[in-house]
Amino acid sequence: LTRHSAKRVKSVALISTVLPLLLQTPNNTSGVPSAVFETMKLAINKDRPEFLAGFFKEFYNWGLMSGPVSGEMLEWSRSIAMQAGLKASLDCVDAFSQTDFRTDLKSFTIPTLIIHGSSDQTVPFDLTSRCTAKEIKHANFLEYAGAPHGLVATHKKRLNNDLISFLGEHRASEG
Repeated sequence: LTRHSAKRVKSVALISTVLPLLLQTPNNTSGVPSAVFETMKLAINKDRPEFLAGFFKEFYNWGLMSGPVSGEMLEWSRSIAMQAGLKASLDCVDAFSQTDFRTDLKSFTIPTLIIHGSSDQTVPFDLTSRCTAKEIKHANFLEYAGAPHGLVATHKKRLNNDLISFLGEHRASEG
């Protein structure tokens, strides 16, 4: 939206977003310390398959007492991530942690739906989606109680209904 404007875009949906800035910096003191991301990168370098196996358990909040997705979904997610090269995996950590979208939020001049799970262990929603919703004038923030980062899989029916409803509202308002 910053680069191309919203001329041809009617609405936006952000799901489990990392916006506005995840990394802790001198002017973003509530962000996540850089040591967290450096530890991730060390683990990826050491044993990427092992890191990703654990990562996707957190991504879906999968544990001994609850399995919101199947073991096959965990393995499928890991196998998709393994298709990226090592450098791309490491660069991804830098991209989602260090990219500062704070000035870009002013470009969101159209209706924006923001959805995030309250139990996201991957991206803390108080630092991201909740802040983003406060900064975008036309934002509607939906918090999915107990949902993980991977709510696209764990809450797909609700997510699809919310997206269809949001898109329908803004299509109807076109006239």
